[in-house]
Amino acid sequence: MFGIAASPHRGSAPAAERPGGLIQGPTARPSIRATVLDWSSGYPSGVGRFAHFLCFRGRCLVDVTTDTRLERVRTAAQRVAGSCGLDIFDIQLRRESSGWVLRVVIDRRLQRDADGAVAVETPEQSIGIEDCQRVSTDLSTILDVEDVLDHAYTLEVSSPGLDRPLRHADDYRRFSGRLVKLVVPTGVEGQTHFEGRIAGVEDEAVILQVGRRKERRIPFAEISRARLEVEF
Repeated sequence: MFGIAASPHRGSAPAAERPGGLIQGPTARPSIRATVLDWSSGYPSGVGRFAHFLCFRGRCLVDVTTDTRLERVRTAAQRVAGSCGLDIFDIQLRRESSGWVLRVVIDRRLQRDADGAVAVETPEQSIGIEDCQRVSTDLSTILDVEDVLDHAYTLEVSSPGLDRPLRHADDYRRFSGRLVKLVVPTGVEGQTHFEGRIAGVEDEAVILQVGRRKERRIPFAEISRARLEVEF
């Protein structure tokens, strides 16, 4: 898996030490300096393989609780994503060995046809690097101006990835025809792991085409984990 890491890059304006341990000139704002990274040894939980990433360091000054911080980040992220015609798929704020990491996963908005049915999305319509860059740049500016966080942090903006999780019935409709892997702890006919193509959604269950002719009906309530399978 490959991603893009971006870090603050400032001009020659005089710099001064600011709370949060970062150096920033009095008028300079961070710009993006991108480097390709190899994520083949692993990737953040909740984010699929081949997701696009942008990240850089930031700082803010307000002392508030983690829950309050995360809610304020979510509000700002939703505002930015909405202005780009996107949705927020997930947000995580975690303290790791390298420091605080804020992960924001963006997604395309669910599309419907003239009859209100969920439109099927193709892999070519998935989130791209340009989407991540735009949200990363705009969100970092807002977080800095509004002082949402009270410590230095690394912001990562990514897509859900090609092997994205499926959470709701509309997700299965959205990716109809795609290959998927499901985990059903209680089992269906003695089987707990399934791989097949999404053939449809009926009565709170997904119809999975297994092989060329066999179909399995699996209730959503019985599925503990579901992900798209990467196809080449």
